[in-house]
Amino acid sequence: MKKMLVLLLTCALVLGCAGCGGSNDGDEGKDVSNAPAESEVPAKSDDDAEDVKSEGVMTYEEYVAADIDSAVVVETYVQAKQSWWEDKATVYTQDKDGAYFIYEMACSEEDYEKLVPGTKIKVTGYKSEWSGEVEIIDASFEIEDGTYVAEAQDVTALLGKDELIDHQNKFVSFKGMTVEAAGQDQDGNDVAFLYSWDGSGQDGDDLYFNVSVNGETYTFTVESYLCDNTTDVYKAVKELKIGDTVDMEGFLYWYEGVNPHITALTVK
Repeated sequence: MKKMLVLLLTCALVLGCAGCGGSNDGDEGKDVSNAPAESEVPAKSDDDAEDVKSEGVMTYEEYVAADIDSAVVVETYVQAKQSWWEDKATVYTQDKDGAYFIYEMACSEEDYEKLVPGTKIKVTGYKSEWSGEVEIIDASFEIEDGTYVAEAQDVTALLGKDELIDHQNKFVSFKGMTVEAAGQDQDGNDVAFLYSWDGSGQDGDDLYFNVSVNGETYTFTVESYLCDNTTDVYKAVKELKIGDTVDMEGFLYWYEGVNPHITALTVK
């Protein structure tokens, strides 16, 4: 949903919210940069290169072990950009060990344009948590040499399991899930998606939809700052029918539990 509610490449992809960090309600009026153009995506990643950390930079394991509100320094790679506003950028990043959601990092508009998927950045900031979402806030960055674009990791089997949170913020996929009713329209008919978490929104707002697997239902989101209503995934969710079987990709965002930001969806 959007911050105080709940949240969620073809669009922003990678091959591609608000409070003390997190996403959304505090973002009204934000300038949005959705998906980088496909031409901006690196042709290949340095997948076989050893990801050696610079002096003073944390490993992902060290970052996970760090206390909330402590200072952190990480080297990571941009996977998608969510938004830029008043010299602050919100981006999804990942290295070969884990992922980091960077909320409102100090960034000029000129530098924001340089943050194409795969770009390596050194980020200095503070580890924070908002409703379960762990992120880096009050950050600055510098661009470094190197490139890496993560492949989507299938975490379908981890839904409902404690270890799913170990993959928070990663680029992931979900396979063979069934679309369930998200709510009802004004006439009392079941519908496959809602504009905003409670159906009070309109075209251009976040889309919320329910999908199930193994008898459990989960709420997924198309985050409109990441994938707006001109993107393929936004249009695809608006065409969903209850009972459809779908495969999806997106970022494993968290809001009072798992709440993925979906960036690609295919009806099987």
